Formats: sequence, structure tokens, C-alpha cells
Amino acid sequence: MNPKDLPPQTEALRINGPRLWDSLMTLAQIGGTDKGGVCRLALTELDRQGRDLVVGWARDAGMSITVDQIGNVFMRRPGKNNALPPIMTGSHIDTQPTGGKFDGNYGVLAGLEVVRTLNDHGIETEAPIEVAFWTNEEGSRFVPVMMGSGVFAGAFTLAHAYAATDSEGKSVKDELTRIGYVGTEVPGQHPIGAYFETHIEQGPVLEDNDKTIGVVSAVLGIRWYDCTVTGMEAHAGPTPMGLRKDALQVATRVMQEVVTIGNRYAPHGRGTVGMVNVHPNSRNVIPGRVKFSMDLRNSTDALVDQMDQDIRAYIGQVAAETGLKIEVELVSHYPAQPFHADCVAAVQRAAERLGYSHMPAVSGAGHDAVYMAKLAPTGMIFIPCKDGISHNEIEDAQPEHITAGCNVLLQAMLERAG
Repeated sequence: MNPKDLPPQTEALRINGPRLWDSLMTLAQIGGTDKGGVCRLALTELDRQGRDLVVGWARDAGMSITVDQIGNVFMRRPGKNNALPPIMTGSHIDTQPTGGKFDGNYGVLAGLEVVRTLNDHGIETEAPIEVAFWTNEEGSRFVPVMMGSGVFAGAFTLAHAYAATDSEGKSVKDELTRIGYVGTEVPGQHPIGAYFETHIEQGPVLEDNDKTIGVVSAVLGIRWYDCTVTGMEAHAGPTPMGLRKDALQVATRVMQEVVTIGNRYAPHGRGTVGMVNVHPNSRNVIPGRVKFSMDLRNSTDALVDQMDQDIRAYIGQVAAETGLKIEVELVSHYPAQPFHADCVAAVQRAAERLGYSHMPAVSGAGHDAVYMAKLAPTGMIFIPCKDGISHNEIEDAQPEHITAGCNVLLQAMLERAG
């Protein structure tokens, strides 16, 4: 049999949608907010309660539990050949301060539902199945973001993560210890045969195209800059227009070009100015200095390089025309992360077998899958979220889409697990 074909008894498998929805709603009660969202920050008492609930469900499903030194949790369903590296899925259960019920949580509980469905039907996979949840993905309380998966992948050290503190000076190490989730396994010393992550899109593209499944091929590369335009403060009344050195008017030209470049490099180009500081910020003073952020993104590093060249060339042109000093500092950058072609194809085949409408997608946001893709074949599955809203208490997803994404996850994982 072609490994891409599933036996009839497994191809016909479907998850229990109401059970998955009930699990999501039950977990959402831990840290639930008055507006219907969730506030369950990493390594708080509420996070401990959420972890304990999910681990308890996993044990009820017959899974064994391993915790590593950064608090990443791996829940394992054995296979016929436990010497094989597990086929893993997962995400995170920590939230933003004004988070929703689905971001991250869906990916973890969808994995648990896959295991429950296999148990219901007595299906044994060749390779083990594992469900992971990663510590401090959101970065709301501690930085860096995607901390647990980043330590696991060697992007930064355990010592660096342990030393991170919150606004009250409490450290990751102390808070992990307090909630009882400092494990013994060394991060990264945990095999992965393949990794899938199911997630709400956190954007409006699927909904706008009326598609149920996003077959995610990559995560966008990101460049963050600070740009400073320096002119000269002067009185707004006595200074003629032609004799001004107005830093804000020059800065707005650059800001508009950032957006133009994002449109120029469609379909996955992004250009954003999200932060502006005007000095002296007085009603009757011509601005003498403006500092603003620039955010450029695209699906490949080569495209981001072209966007970088375009904005720098434009800034050089504007500086020469106006005589004002314009400085650009690259403050952070993340390379584009393509996902493994076999995993991307497995997701697409699953959507086709199941009869779900689908389309290619890229992720404009970071996910734990970004770090997993550096270690093992990785793929992602997106489902729509209402109005593309996430990181917000009104974040919402339809039960039928929740079910569809999990069915795709089930089929894709079975294809890889055998």
C-alpha cells in the first residue's frame, strides 16, 4: 500500500466534534473573563490549573507524561514500534492578558481529540503519537516569545530563559518551580518524527475566501526597523512653508512607502508602521524629530531582501531631496520558515479526502511550529476565525471549523504515523 493511502477503516475516521468543543469550553473557564475571553498568563496559578487539567485528560486517555526542564509537556500514546520517533502535534495553553478561547488551546486539545478518537476505534499506529504544549508561547509575561519551543530548538539557552523576569521581578525558574512544572528531561533531547500544529488563522483571509482549511506552506520572514528623521523645530506661525525642515512631513513620505512596498510584493508582502513618536509633539511647533517603526514581511527571505533594498533606496532618495537626516536601524529580524513539502502535501491530501474547501496559506504570525520546523518535518493547518480577530477576548471560531481542522489533523497524522 502507498503510505499516502490510508486503509478504509482509518480513512473513514472522524473526530468527536462536540467532545472537542466541550474540552475547549471547559479549559476556557480557567482564567475566563467577563467579556468571554481568557486571561491565563504563563506560569501563573491559573496556568498551573490549566496544565493540570490537560495532563489529567491525557492520563485518562492512557497517555504517559514527560516534562522537560523548561516546562514543555509531552503526552504520549504508544505505537506498535516505540523505537520510532513520535508523530507529534501541539501548541500552547498560555494566553494573552485579553486572550481568547482558541489561540493555542485549539492546537493542544485537537491533538488530545485525535488520541481519544484513536482510542474509541481501537486503532494502533505504527509510530507513537504525542501531543505537546510549549511553555510561554505568547511572551505576555516573560520574553522571549515562543520560549519553550525556542529553548527546545536551541534558539536560546535554558539559562537565558530561566533568568527572564516579569514586571514584578519574578523569574521563569522560580515560577516554574512554584507551579511544579520543572521537569528533568533536557530540552531538545526528545525525538520528533514529524510535527503538525492546528491553529486559528488569526487573520481574515480564509473567511474572506470562504474556505474551511488553510494549507500552510510557510511562516513569513520579518524585519523590524526603527527609522528616525531629524529636521528642525520652529514656530508654526512665523516660519514660511518653503523654509521649514519639517521632520513629520518627510517621515510620512517614508511611512507611505512602507505600505506601498507591502502592496508591491503581493500576495504575501506586508508593510506596516505601527509606532510613531513626534518631538516635541506640540501644537504650534514644527516637528524637529520623528521616530517610527517599520515592519516588513514576506514569504521568502529573498523577497524580504528586495523589500529592504526598496525602502533603503527610497529613504536615500528622500534624504537627498529634502536635506534632512534619515537614519534606519534594523532592530530585529526573523527568517522566513518554509514547512516540509511532505507535511504540507499531507494536509492538502487530508482536506481533499474529507471534502473540505481549502486554499494555500502562509502564517503572518509566529508559532511554535517555526522552531519545530528546524528539527523535523513540519506542517500547519489553519481554520477561519471570525473577522480575523485574535489576541482579543471576542476571538471566535465556528464549531464546524474546529471539527474540520481536527479531522484534517487526524488524517495527516495517521498518514505519517502509519
